[in-house]
Amino acid sequence: MKHSEEFRFKIVVVGDGAVGKTSLIKKYTKGTFEKDYVKTIGAQLSKYNKEINGDMIRLIFWDIAGQDDFNFLHHLFYKESKAAIIVYSLEENELGQNSFTHIKNWFEVVEVNCRDIPIVLFANKVDLVDENSLATTEILKLVNEHNFLNYFLTSAKTGQGVIEAFNAITERLYLKFKIL
Repeated sequence: MKHSEEFRFKIVVVGDGAVGKTSLIKKYTKGTFEKDYVKTIGAQLSKYNKEINGDMIRLIFWDIAGQDDFNFLHHLFYKESKAAIIVYSLEENELGQNSFTHIKNWFEVVEVNCRDIPIVLFANKVDLVDENSLATTEILKLVNEHNFLNYFLTSAKTGQGVIEAFNAITERLYLKFKIL
């Protein structure tokens, strides 16, 4: 009989305010979507259990507020994180443009607080744009420049890419720590 193990992974989820961090986590962990925006204050914790090859994976998502009001607490939020997800909005407006520009800043914050952990980029709100007209060259350039694990087109509203994106980071962590 195979001996099963238990793993705990803390994953920080960062990005500008209103890009959909909380909504993505809720879609993945509860299968729900709320259309009304509620600003995250400080950080919000969400837990989710998943089984891989008979092993129990306990995920703890730290949804970190995108507003600058809580920067003084950030180092505490990032402590002992095993991976990070940077979320930006694909919306063709100021929020979308700024959140794309700020990916580099979020990368630097993660790097300073967590050092060398896997990072995945979520390009969220794909349901609001024409997928065929996306400038994937710019996204791929960022992914390569910062050595992100990968990027995913996601929609917390429709669920597109959400499970695949979260599973990618979870499986990466599982493989990394299962071998150790």
